[in-house]
Amino acid sequence: MSVGEAVESEPRRRGPRFARFGVILVAVIALLFGVPWATLVWSGNDWPPVLLAGGSLVFLVLAAGFPWLMFRGHGGHRDRESRIADTLLGVVWVLFVWSLIGQAAGLVLLALGVDDPLRSRLVTAFVVVVSAGLLAWGHHEAMRVSRVREVDVTIPRLGPGLDGLRVALITDTHYGPINRARWSRGVTEVVNSLDADIVAHTGDIADGLVEQRLEMAAPLADIRARFARVYVTGNHEYHSGAQGWVEHMEQLGWETLHNRHIVVTRGGDSLVVAGVDDRTAGGSGLPGHRTDHEAALAGADPGLPVLLLAHQPQQIKDAVAHGIDLQLSGHTHGGQMWPFHYLVLTDQPSLQGLSRHSERTQLYTSRGTGFWGPPFRIFAPSEITLLTLRATRPA
Repeated sequence: MSVGEAVESEPRRRGPRFARFGVILVAVIALLFGVPWATLVWSGNDWPPVLLAGGSLVFLVLAAGFPWLMFRGHGGHRDRESRIADTLLGVVWVLFVWSLIGQAAGLVLLALGVDDPLRSRLVTAFVVVVSAGLLAWGHHEAMRVSRVREVDVTIPRLGPGLDGLRVALITDTHYGPINRARWSRGVTEVVNSLDADIVAHTGDIADGLVEQRLEMAAPLADIRARFARVYVTGNHEYHSGAQGWVEHMEQLGWETLHNRHIVVTRGGDSLVVAGVDDRTAGGSGLPGHRTDHEAALAGADPGLPVLLLAHQPQQIKDAVAHGIDLQLSGHTHGGQMWPFHYLVLTDQPSLQGLSRHSERTQLYTSRGTGFWGPPFRIFAPSEITLLTLRATRPA
């Protein structure tokens, strides 16, 4: 095939894919904005014509502007547009969910003999009040410094000298378009209060390039650990200059476990602490970035227990195949905004907490320390995790 044929055939291969994406995007936006519009504006509310027209226009403008704001903001690393798009996404998601619930409640009112416009106006009031309350509470939950979640994990192969080893886990900090430098300093203070032996960050450190997020990332340099501070990349690094973040974390004094491991020894017993790149790294085009468990464990004593950092819970399949004792992950945010967790579980084997995946291998999935995109957390609180490793189960 000639060069000309290759160039000509590329649009034909990409065209249907882009067309499908466009159709899906329009359908999703139509649903997200259309259901709240139908519930709050149209439906059987019987609003005066000026309110009906004005409300319809507002929803139309927001729906039309949303994709532009999202692509311009996150695609172009423009913080103002990102903040508007993210907030709008959170608001419309909550309105969409509670509009559906409100419509179901409307059917109950219909069965009870309540007619329109009273029925629809009761539904509208219910949706507005509940949504406003959840958004206010969810924003507070997203912006507050995370609570500490303490978990004991028994690792049978752990030597007695390492019994009680304390591992502090932060993940999904997502330093982004909202300046959270103060929040970042608060997280550092909490982590330092835990007196951890190892502090781990399992990726999605930021949405933005290093130079954009220097102030928010700076407190990471002050985090203290007795033996090691370790970090692996998440999928969002591969939209935010992953190699720059790898190098910056090293400059801040962290061990970047870029498909490699270190060994921690205490009381005569040792633990392999390994890390692999995110599962999306291989498609990033960055030289040397890929998920490589063999490289991460190369040279490690097979008789030693292994603590593995891997951003996504889905990477547990390879952890089981390589005899890992405990994998630490994030990525899911615990769903972040209910009921989004049902969609997360279609892609990931665990939403949050400790789970077992083979006779040897366990997985701990954090709900995340920060948040992505919409500045809301609804029924999915953030966490800073303190894992205490046990050689035997406490009596």
